[in-house]
Amino acid sequence: MLISLKEALAYGEENNCGIAAINTPTFEMLVAAINVAERFDVPLILAHAEVHDPVNSIENIGSAMVALAKRSSAKLVVHVDHGESIEFIKRGFEVGFNSAMYDGSRLPYEENLAITKEAVKLAKQYDANVEAELGVMPGREDGKDSTTGIGDRALYTDPQLAADFVSRTGVDALACSFGTVHGLYKAEPKLDYDLIVELRKATGVPIVMHGGSGLATEEYRSCISRGVQKINYYTYADKAALEGVKKFLADEPDTYVMAPVTVAAQEAVERDLSELVKCLYNKN
Repeated sequence: MLISLKEALAYGEENNCGIAAINTPTFEMLVAAINVAERFDVPLILAHAEVHDPVNSIENIGSAMVALAKRSSAKLVVHVDHGESIEFIKRGFEVGFNSAMYDGSRLPYEENLAITKEAVKLAKQYDANVEAELGVMPGREDGKDSTTGIGDRALYTDPQLAADFVSRTGVDALACSFGTVHGLYKAEPKLDYDLIVELRKATGVPIVMHGGSGLATEEYRSCISRGVQKINYYTYADKAALEGVKKFLADEPDTYVMAPVTVAAQEAVERDLSELVKCLYNKN
């Protein structure tokens, strides 16, 4: 069933857990995420990032996301992730998405703020919620990472700016930079837990962790306890899918059809996401 982003975040606050937001650009990842949400009976955010549109367009995979979410027994949000334009976010809303993130984090502050306000205005027409981003995290969601894989403190989110930004835009959640990166970590992450506390207090809205793949259980739990309510996750699930396929092909070298390969990918993602859910939601 579909629930709103605000409902999912409220569940996280009430239950002291992080809500997983899983990018699902392929059908195998989509089905795996829903299966895990149903198995553990937890709310989950199904996301499609603009950078993944060349893999499957939001009209194609997004239609499947909405349809499967509506018929699922799990409580699911269908979310545009890292929308880089109002036009892309509108495409998501037209498909049936009920939440969106506008990412203007690399724009000048006032420009980011102005376009985010447009996104909030648009979302109200669709009874949808909006997340925005302030501060910059290295890397991208498509795996084409040319960064050092280390957070840059110079790009961390400023609490005073964050408070002004939320007040003037009316967003429901704010993605912040406090030490995570998109893609693979190439050094041990250094998370600024005190900054998370400051950001949550200053803004009054749930803080979102992007670049959520690859952290240790204690790091996730420490972030959640300080105000992080939504945790984006993609790279390591997609990596698990690839490793599952490689193992299958090594075990079955005579395979000449694609269908069993996709099953191997889906099962690998389910195993990976199951471990994530156990961690974020305190499930056994």
